[in-house]
Amino acid sequence: MSQPAFIDQSLFAGLALKAADAPRGRHHHNFHEMEDPCHRLAVGLQPSTYIPPHRHLSDDKAETLLVLKGRLGLLVFDEQGNVTDKRVLEAGGDCLGVDLPPRIYHGLVVLAPDSILFECKAGPYRQLAEGEHAHWAPREGEAGVAEYQAWMIAQFD
Repeated sequence: MSQPAFIDQSLFAGLALKAADAPRGRHHHNFHEMEDPCHRLAVGLQPSTYIPPHRHLSDDKAETLLVLKGRLGLLVFDEQGNVTDKRVLEAGGDCLGVDLPPRIYHGLVVLAPDSILFECKAGPYRQLAEGEHAHWAPREGEAGVAEYQAWMIAQFD
């Protein structure tokens, strides 16, 4: 990219609208080119989106997540699906982000409409492989998603 890309309220409003219109309830805005070694993106998220528990097994796939607007709930799991940590990530709040090392199961829930997340991790993009999906949680589009997502959200009541 040859011009500065500003992370501003105009970007947030556009991402929120696109996420609201998207079937999955989220929309990405990449600041990187796909071949770049560092992927940086803003993600508009609506409460309807399901981000199932997963992990990244590659040593180079640590990821940093920062909430720029709104509130998200982060759940950290052990190998059996037990919650080992949870935190509300909130723009302007006590905790606004997390740096996750590889091999840690984690999932997110959206706790406020029009939330915006900034994500940074090593490229290139790779779809999750077997062993990276949580075996105890439904994958996106599978039966049981609504119930599991409701359970995830209830962890923050």
